[in-house]
Order: sequence, then structure tokens, then C-alpha cells
Amino acid sequence: MIRDLIFDFDGTLADTSLGIVRCTQATLRELGVPESTPERICATIGLPLPDCFARGTDTPPELVAAACDTYRRLFDDIAVPCIVLFPGAAETLAELRSRGFRMSIATSRGSRSLRMLLGRMGVLDYFCAMAASDTVTRHKPAPDPALSVLEQTGGRAAESVVVGDTVFDIRMGQAAGCRTCGVTWGNQDRAQLQTAAPDWILDRIEDLPGILG
Repeated sequence: MIRDLIFDFDGTLADTSLGIVRCTQATLRELGVPESTPERICATIGLPLPDCFARGTDTPPELVAAACDTYRRLFDDIAVPCIVLFPGAAETLAELRSRGFRMSIATSRGSRSLRMLLGRMGVLDYFCAMAASDTVTRHKPAPDPALSVLEQTGGRAAESVVVGDTVFDIRMGQAAGCRTCGVTWGNQDRAQLQTAAPDWILDRIEDLPGILG
């Protein structure tokens, strides 16, 4: 029986890609680093912010820390206005809560940013636990974020499903002993998700309740 649902945030519950791209490009311009392509930036969504700049842009290693600081300073003004829940997400969360599922979030986003965005979207109260980039030492695809929320809720990995839009989410869930569900409306497509062999792949968030029994 499935009791716990562990959601990724970016690309799973919320469409954050446009805001992330715009904020990243603004950061690079301010630092005098050549702009990266949207595709390259989006390919790193789901990783901790320093890794996003190191792998998704041409930011020199000695400027990565400054890039992260600049990005965080610009985020509220540039990225936040672009970030919205995916259609059907709020309704699906409400249905899942009404059916008694315990829901949490495991993200590579910082906890302040996560709570602010969830509150702004009116869904903060749906989640009883969170693991963010500043609350765990090892990040996705390590199992630590999933294990952290299970420790907070008292849940069992064997009764949990990790829901996410990237192979980083799927591999985190598998490493933690959870079942996994990839979603195609975020930052990676079905073919990319299949390389991690999740238990399910969904094309619509509204279909999530149906796989849970």
C-alpha cells in the first residue's frame, strides 16, 4: 500500500523553467560571462545551484559562488513572476490529500525559496515535510533528500513513491528504496526518463491518483 508521496518541485509541480532561464541569463550578463542556451540551462534543473552554473553555463569555477549569490539576489524580481503551478496540479494535490496520502517535497531548491513559492501558489499546507538544498548534505541523485522527508514523516520507503521530472529524481527514489514515477511535462522527455527505468511514467498530472490504487 502506498502511503507517502514525495514530490520534486521544479518541473513537476511548478513550471519554473522560464524564470530560471531568465534569472540565469541576467546573472551571467551581470558577471560578464557569455550567455548559455535555454536548453543547456534547463538540462541542469533539479541539481543544486552551484552545479547548475558549473554544468549549464560557461561560468569559470572561481565565479560560481558569486554567480549563485547574484542569482539569489535577482531571483525574486526576475524569476518569481514567471513561475506558476502546472495546470491541474492544485486540483490533483487536493484530491490526493482528500484520499489520505501524506505528501512531502524533496528538492534541490533552497528552503526559503521553496516555502515562498508554495505559499504564493496557495499549496504550502498540502505538504507535511520538506528536504531542500540547505537541509541535506548530499543532494539528488543521492537518496538523502527522500530519506530526510521519510524520517520527518515516519514513512517507509517501501510504501512511498517519488514523483519527478528528471532522472535525478528517479535515481534518488530508487537509491532510497522507493517506487518512482517520472513525469513528462517538465524538463526531461519520456526517452530520457526511461533511461532510469522508473516504475511509471505519466504524461498528465491528473493521472497520478489513478496509479496509486
